[in-house]
Amino acid sequence: MSRTRHVDLSAPFVRRLGKSAAELGSSDGRDECPDIWQLADGDIAVIGTDATEAYRGRLPEGVRIGEGERLIVVPGAMLTAAKQDIPDA
Repeated sequence: MSRTRHVDLSAPFVRRLGKSAAELGSSDGRDECPDIWQLADGDIAVIGTDATEAYRGRLPEGVRIGEGERLIVVPGAMLTAAKQDIPDA
């Protein structure tokens, strides 16, 4: 399966969406913390736990993980905190 859209891997980080893991209490002080960022081209970068293999065999009907894609899990509180920074459609 080939990717249908181009991702600009050179787009720089512009701003954090929501709060940092430390602000939400989702960090134990080490370097590996979940995060959500808007990129200069408008795309969103998510740092979280790679759960691709744990979920691959039990995805909902019609859901696929494409070549080069990963299923990432972030704390629900982090996405909720980012809601204020994400414009309505």
